[in-house]
Amino acid sequence: MTMNVSRRSLLALGAGLGASTLLGGSALAKAPKLGTQTPYWHRFVLGDAEVTVVSDGTLPLGPPKGTFVGVPDEEVRKMLSDNFLNPDNVVLEQNSPIVNNGDKLILFDTGMGTSKAFGPTTGRQQKSMAEAGIKPGDIDAVVCSHAHIDHIGGLVGADDKPLFPNAQVYITQSDFEFWTDEGKLGSPLKDFVIHARKNLMPVRDRIVFIKDGQEFLPGVQAIAAPGHTVGHTIFMVTSAGKSFAFLGDLTHHAVLLLEKPRMEFSYDTDPKQAAGTRVKLLDTIAANKTPVMSYHFAWPGYGHIAKTGDGFHYYPEPMKMEL
Repeated sequence: MTMNVSRRSLLALGAGLGASTLLGGSALAKAPKLGTQTPYWHRFVLGDAEVTVVSDGTLPLGPPKGTFVGVPDEEVRKMLSDNFLNPDNVVLEQNSPIVNNGDKLILFDTGMGTSKAFGPTTGRQQKSMAEAGIKPGDIDAVVCSHAHIDHIGGLVGADDKPLFPNAQVYITQSDFEFWTDEGKLGSPLKDFVIHARKNLMPVRDRIVFIKDGQEFLPGVQAIAAPGHTVGHTIFMVTSAGKSFAFLGDLTHHAVLLLEKPRMEFSYDTDPKQAAGTRVKLLDTIAANKTPVMSYHFAWPGYGHIAKTGDGFHYYPEPMKMEL
């Protein structure tokens, strides 16, 4: 049997197919919007050690005016917008490396914990650890760069009980004494002192004080970096000849406080000392080409710093998936 199919009928058939199938008719289901994000952890190898970076969530500071000082406000805003960043809201990350050196599991800094002083996006470190398959009870050491609210806030939970029941806590004595001093409860530092006491006093019996230059854990050396706080410390982490510097709060922003490293930051205890410390240590890190792990840089905060004129530039390390 033969069929006469006209050009007009073929066009009509094609139009029908296009409407019913090619353009999303009943033959094809529409993909739903998922509304989910990737887990907030990243893992890489350092020598013989395994490093897992977990996030406590983003920390918004709001407009830069009054927080980043010593440079005209419009210049600060331009620095942000030129780097495709919101000039009306400076947003920091909170990146904590967990180093497994085969003998100990070491966590650096603990985020905001239960405090919502900087909004609802913080306080997810425990969730990030669970997503990464790390149990709080397996942490052997918690290393604190300093006692500010966003670095020691996750030592205890809402019930004031330690979240890392088997861990010793490492911090400088000067920072511990400064931020737990009840005499400062009547000062502008009141909220920071309350939060420090809430988190540090319940673990006082397991705190170990550290000193400049000391290798207080295998492959972890303290380097004094005063100014941001009196006892602020950064750490050189080493395994099998490979190293990175955990910067803590040596520099909060990968643009503002690197391009203009002598710009002052209002949360520094001694802003001028902090700026001097920042320039000195970043000069050394850049000269030695030491990789850095920064607590507040864009996720996951691992990369390199190079000298550029009177300032520095940050180059993020590609996020390699293989281990």
